[in-house]
Amino acid sequence: MNRLSTEKISSYAAAVPSAARDEPMTKHTTLKIGGPARLFVEAKTADELVAAVKAAVSLHIPHVVIGGGTNLLVSDEGFEGVVILASERGVSAKGTLVAASAGTFTSLVARAAADAGLAGFEWGATIPGTIAGAVYGNAGCYGGETKDILESVDVYDVTERKRVTLRNQACGFGYRDSRFKHEPFVLLSVTLRLRPGDKKEIAKRISELMAKRNASQPLGAASAGCMFKNFRYVDESALEILRRRTDAIPEDMLKRKSIGAGWLVDRLGLKGASIGKAKVSDVHGNFVVNQGGARAQDIVALASMVKMKVRDELGIMLEDEVQLIGF
Repeated sequence: MNRLSTEKISSYAAAVPSAARDEPMTKHTTLKIGGPARLFVEAKTADELVAAVKAAVSLHIPHVVIGGGTNLLVSDEGFEGVVILASERGVSAKGTLVAASAGTFTSLVARAAADAGLAGFEWGATIPGTIAGAVYGNAGCYGGETKDILESVDVYDVTERKRVTLRNQACGFGYRDSRFKHEPFVLLSVTLRLRPGDKKEIAKRISELMAKRNASQPLGAASAGCMFKNFRYVDESALEILRRRTDAIPEDMLKRKSIGAGWLVDRLGLKGASIGKAKVSDVHGNFVVNQGGARAQDIVALASMVKMKVRDELGIMLEDEVQLIGF
């Protein structure tokens, strides 16, 4: 990526006076990895977020909007553009609808829904990152997905230069995917549609899921969450090599037609494998952790090694779930 000129940096700073320069991205990612963002803006309101994006677009400066910094791997060289942190937070419930600003942590949205006696988003209490990030990547776990509960999302359409509201059907959801990964939209706020439930039962369900998460994930280590997408298939022939080379595939995975990436990594005995200070978690095979001082290139090399071994030995090509910035 070409280095930004002094003129562009100065022009952006004039348009967005709060912009910082050479901000270490180690401070803004859960992996604690990444070189400096040439320009960095914390947008505390939707208006500030739109203004920061508009300025970048008008000056032809590359930009990326981030939230909780989860599922992000930033290059050791940093990002030669502007990183915009969407930090506006707020959540409210009315009837069966829950509305939240883009920067609200997903777990807080789930707990606000629980406090309002609304069910269907208990699994969200276990999700790191922001609600906009959950929509962006169609986050999900424990049988739930964001697409199943999203009513609408307010966005800034960069191409049309206007704010619009998109209903669920217009979001192009797929497995850990949405149109927002492929088209220039900036998420500003989210509305979920849930269902009435018993507060005690909802709280109990959240406690159960949190306990399950705490027991199965390396929560004390710096990571980007799940490194790979689970392997989803349509045709059973996709499992031909896997069936020959591993023990019985769990029945729940076969029912869902989705083979857990962590399970595949575990079958090959790759837990604990490391390159530099990057390590496949001993707790969960789909987590790569920073043991302290890991470089982005260590993470990339380790993830590539895992993918090659799974491909060569089990006949399955894993796809990255982590978003790369600055590569």
